[in-house]
Amino acid sequence: MSKPKILVVEDENLVAKSIQSMLTNMGYEAPDVALSGEKAIKKAGDIQPDLILMDIKLKGEMDGIEAAEIIHDRFDIPVVYLTAFADEETLERAKITEPFGYLLKPFEEQDLQSTIEMALYKSKMEQKLREREHWVSTVLESIGDAVIATDEKGEVTFMNLVAESLTGDDKEKALGKKLKDRFRIKMNDEVEPNEQTPISFAGQALLIDRKKTEIPVDYSKAPIKDRKGNNLGSVLVLRDVTERMLAQKELKQSFEKVQRILEEIIQAISRIVETKDPYTAGHQQRVANLACAIATEMGLSKDQIDGIRMAGAIHDIGKLYVPAEILSKPTKLSDAEMEMVKSHPQVGYDILKGIEFPWPVAEMILQHHERMLGDGYPAGLRGEEILIEARILAVADVVEAMSSHRPYRPALGTKKALEEISTYRGHYYDPVVADACVELFNKKWAWITEEMEKPIFT
Repeated sequence: MSKPKILVVEDENLVAKSIQSMLTNMGYEAPDVALSGEKAIKKAGDIQPDLILMDIKLKGEMDGIEAAEIIHDRFDIPVVYLTAFADEETLERAKITEPFGYLLKPFEEQDLQSTIEMALYKSKMEQKLREREHWVSTVLESIGDAVIATDEKGEVTFMNLVAESLTGDDKEKALGKKLKDRFRIKMNDEVEPNEQTPISFAGQALLIDRKKTEIPVDYSKAPIKDRKGNNLGSVLVLRDVTERMLAQKELKQSFEKVQRILEEIIQAISRIVETKDPYTAGHQQRVANLACAIATEMGLSKDQIDGIRMAGAIHDIGKLYVPAEILSKPTKLSDAEMEMVKSHPQVGYDILKGIEFPWPVAEMILQHHERMLGDGYPAGLRGEEILIEARILAVADVVEAMSSHRPYRPALGTKKALEEISTYRGHYYDPVVADACVELFNKKWAWITEEMEKPIFT
C-alpha cells in the first residue's frame, strides 16, 4: 500500500522544511514544498498529492484561501489549513473552499498527524460517496423509465435524460425548482394534491408536460427516508404507455369485432336449428335469456354469463341430426326415436368441439341434459362433475320447455315448470340454481317473461 502523498504550502522556508520533515517521520510521503499560492497550484497539478497542508497567510499576490479555491476547482484535492489567524472573517472565507480541517500554529506533531488522518479518512469517504453517486446516476440514466427525485420541500434534485424527454423539461432549469411548477400528474382525474406527501403509491396517471400535452403513464412514487424515518424527499418513476394504450385499444376493437362476428355466427346457427324444428322456434333464445338471468341472480361473472348466452343460443344444435318428422311427431316417440333425440347433446358437442371458443361452449351443450344424481344423459354425470353453466342451462331448458307448446302436448305453464324444479331440486336439478330460478320469477315475474322474448344479442 503506497504512502499518502502530502504537499506543504508555507511561505517560510524553514517552517515548510520542518513540517516536511515531520511528515516524513510520521511515515507520509512529502515530495515537495511550495512557498507561494501560485507555486502551490502548479505543484498540485504536477504532483497530484492526496492532501495539501495550506498556510492561509502567504506572501505574494495570492493567499492560501485563493490558492485552495483554485486547487479545489481544478484538481479536487483536499486541503487542511495551517494558520495562526482564526478570526471570524478569515474562517468564513475559508469555508467557501470546503476545507478538510484546520490546525492552529504552533501545533504538536501528534495534533498534525491526527488532523491529517481525519482529513484523509474524510476524503476517502467522500470519494467513495461520489463514486457511489456516480454509479447510481449512471444506472438511472441507463434505464428506460423517467426517474425524478425531489427533496423534502418538493424541489427537484435529480432528473435523468428519459425524464427530460418525457416531460419536455430541461434538467438544468428544473434542478432546485418545485416539481409542481415544472409539470403535473393527474391521477383519477385529479391533479396530485401534494408532491411532498411521504407515501408510496403506484398506478396509471396522466402526465401534463411543459407543452400542456397529456401523456398516459405508469406512475409510481416512493418516499426517501433516513435511518430514523425522517422524510428526505421522494423518487418518482414514469413510463410512457401511449403505445401500449393504443395497442390495447386496437386489441379491444379487434376483440369486439371478433365478438360481433361470433355472435352473428351463433345467431345463424340458431336460425338453422329452428328451421329444422319450427315448433320450437324461439326456444333456444328464451333458454339463453332465462339462463343468463339465473346466472346473474346467482352472481356469476360477466365472462361466465357471456359463455352461457353463447351456449344457450345453440344448445340444441345437435337436433340437426334428428329427422324433422321425429321432432314434430304429435304422438309418443318409440324407444329408437327417443334414443335418436337423446343423442343431440353428443352430436352438438361433436359439431362444436373443434372450435376454440373463449368458454367451454361444447361441454355446456354436451352436459345440459345431465342430472344431479346421475339420471341424465349422455354420460350420467353427477353433481359437481357437471359444469355450473350446464346446470343452469338444464333448469332454464326445462322451465322454458314446460312453459311452451309442443306438438305432442299443450303448454303446461310456467307455474307447473317451477313446481317441477322445486320438487326435484337436488335430485335432477342443482338446488342453488333451482332456488335462484324460482326466486327470480317470484320477484320479477313480468320482467323475466318479457326478458325471455328479447333477442339474444343486441
